[in-house]
Amino acid sequence: MDPVIIVGAGPVGLTLALALARQQVPSIVLDEGVGKEEPRPARTVVLREDTTALLERLTGVALAEEGVRWAGWRSVRRKQVMSEITFAETGTAPLHIAQHVLTDLLRGAIAMEPLVETAVESRLDAIEQERSGITARTRGPKGTWWRGSYLVGCDGARSTVRKLQDIRFPGRTAVERYAVAALRTELPWEGHALLHRTPPWRSSGPSAGEVTARPLPDGVWRLDWLLPPGKDLVTPEILLARIHETLTGWTDNATPVYELLDTGVHTVHHRLARRWRAGRVFLAGDAAHLLGALGTQGLDEGLRDADNLAWKLATAWHHGPHEALLDSYQTERRALVSARLRAADQALPVLRGGGGLRHIVPGAARNQDALLTDGHLGRGPLGAPGTYADSPLAPPRLEGEIPVGTPPGAPVTDVRVTAEDGSFVRLRDRLGRGALLVVLIAPGTGVWDRKHWMSAGVMPRLAAAVAALPNPAELLVAESYPGAPAHSVLLVRPDGHLVTALSGVRPADLYAAAEATVGGAAQAGEAEQEERERERDGQEEKKAAAEAGSGTR
Repeated sequence: MDPVIIVGAGPVGLTLALALARQQVPSIVLDEGVGKEEPRPARTVVLREDTTALLERLTGVALAEEGVRWAGWRSVRRKQVMSEITFAETGTAPLHIAQHVLTDLLRGAIAMEPLVETAVESRLDAIEQERSGITARTRGPKGTWWRGSYLVGCDGARSTVRKLQDIRFPGRTAVERYAVAALRTELPWEGHALLHRTPPWRSSGPSAGEVTARPLPDGVWRLDWLLPPGKDLVTPEILLARIHETLTGWTDNATPVYELLDTGVHTVHHRLARRWRAGRVFLAGDAAHLLGALGTQGLDEGLRDADNLAWKLATAWHHGPHEALLDSYQTERRALVSARLRAADQALPVLRGGGGLRHIVPGAARNQDALLTDGHLGRGPLGAPGTYADSPLAPPRLEGEIPVGTPPGAPVTDVRVTAEDGSFVRLRDRLGRGALLVVLIAPGTGVWDRKHWMSAGVMPRLAAAVAALPNPAELLVAESYPGAPAHSVLLVRPDGHLVTALSGVRPADLYAAAEATVGGAAQAGEAEQEERERERDGQEEKKAAAEAGSGTR
């Protein structure tokens, strides 16, 4: 079968290529650039716990060594500390990393992956879809035709793929604007990120704004100043004045020495593509959605797109057409991002509006602080990893289903499990391999040799049930899982979302849940499906000819 064509060599496209390769699916990455990322210290990304784990799993690199995990978070309004969080206590520290560093790490992993081919200086020019595959034409020094099974547009906000498929991209322009600077200096809160709203050295009114400081390696900080509405030019003089007054305000009128490394203006748009699938063509990342107001991170959602889509494409690539499964990518991901955008749009007037009763309502300032903190830290409706509670892949109500600490459709908790070879691994390390995960909760198994419990109790019956599932599945054993009683069985999707939890070994329920998770029973093979389509087309042509002969309108 032909490889998957991925248009765009940014973090989302490269992540998708690696995720497909991990599931033994070849891909071609069309990169209109020269294959090298220009260093821009002021262009950084904040990764949440789940997306950091995804990238570490695919690259084999500990990202904390390339970026900075925040030691804590502090929110200040004028001179008052509104909230302070120490991540050593929560274990969910965001990771801050320069985007060019992240992209280089992904490119390095791609270079070692034989299933991924990268075509540099290849700009997409045309797409032609057929029943059996897709063809993409590129222009440039290496312009040619590429043949693929599917094509995914990861080519950014100005996506050529989206335009060629005539997919609308409505939304709001310039929701927020920020002046950005990366500089090397010493600040009083080493390793902690800071959000300072209405700093006392700024006058009141819409220009009072807010400033965010986020640490990077080697004593570098990224500072973002919220700009007032409008399109006023941010001159170097204005930016230098902002840097001086901010550093002076934070260090009690003693401006620290600093080295300015990079500057820029970051404009946030909110847009959502009408469709994320058009036949064999899919959209992901900024090609499908733009968001980022109130501290939220658009790259996080793009990486989750790639994680969601990869196992579905891999299932279709290996096991034949699964249209319901492929359709679920748009249904799940678009609904989640749409909800994220609605939450941000509802919060924006409250947080950015001027005047009104919000200034005198008790607790209003702290409520606003909580909303912004959620956005920056990836929590709540603004930033938490999504739950596919209403997914079309959700199984029907099962007789043996029980509640556990994770609701169906939500990401599973990362617990220690025993793999089939007897090794102890993290549950998250077994994700993204294309197989469903079946986890038996069996207290005490961690202290026994595998040979003693693999043939005891419910294990033989469960192993037989797993072997009979309609798609490949891996059997794992955990000593415990939040809210799960002993001998319960969890079914987990390849992207780490819980399908269901069952009370004991129930082969029929497990089979029904697994079949629903892959979109129902596998469809006919490609050749058989093409033959059926030709027969249907021939019948329609005969019917049309008969109607024309009888004068039917």
